[in-house]
Amino acid sequence: MMSISADKEAIIIDDMMQQIMKKLFEPGRKLPSENALAEKYRVPRATVRSALAKLEERGYIYSKQGIGRYLKEESIQIELHLTGKKSFTDKMKQLGYNLTTRNIYCEKISYDAKIYQQLNISEGDSVYKIGRMRYIQNEPIALHQSFVNAARFPTIAEDGPHIESMFAYYREHGYQEFDSHKTLLSTTFPTLYEQELLSCNSMVPLIVVESDCIDRNSKMVLEHTKILYRSDRFKYDITNI
Repeated sequence: MMSISADKEAIIIDDMMQQIMKKLFEPGRKLPSENALAEKYRVPRATVRSALAKLEERGYIYSKQGIGRYLKEESIQIELHLTGKKSFTDKMKQLGYNLTTRNIYCEKISYDAKIYQQLNISEGDSVYKIGRMRYIQNEPIALHQSFVNAARFPTIAEDGPHIESMFAYYREHGYQEFDSHKTLLSTTFPTLYEQELLSCNSMVPLIVVESDCIDRNSKMVLEHTKILYRSDRFKYDITNI
């Protein structure tokens, strides 16, 4: 059962969120003080402080020590079509964004039944995980992870650390058109490692998109994909996934 203090804290958070959504606070302008809010909501100052701390954790406001709290400027909101038929790079170029990519690892993974099943391979095969960070306007927005069968791409261990676009890599190997037969969408909260990579705090949900990349002509599975998107940076188009 929620305590009275927690209940009042939730009311403050909900009310301030409504005001933020209605644009009653201007970005960059100082928010009412803790004392003013405590008087408005008729609660102890500690309850207000806790509510504001949660809004800060969620990325809506920021604080200046000894001065007060402020509403953050509105961040970019990118409309993303969740389909595996076109690369993320091509999607961003089509939308006019300046996308940059940084390859952060290429490593052989231990046997994972789910991933191996998605790749249609046996336990004795080798699989490499290639991770790339995606940035728009120098801001980290997504972590792309591709799981690739080494038997299908024998030089993946050497090539992997230099790959920025998997679709470009596949085209170099003769695969030109791609499909995705199944896409799973879920949410999670970032680990400490993911918080560091994506420059977000623990309260910013991540959208997890898992899919496959299939060569349209041969129907061969080229990779299993897992992408972590910052939920506060995208609007998602799920039409005709």
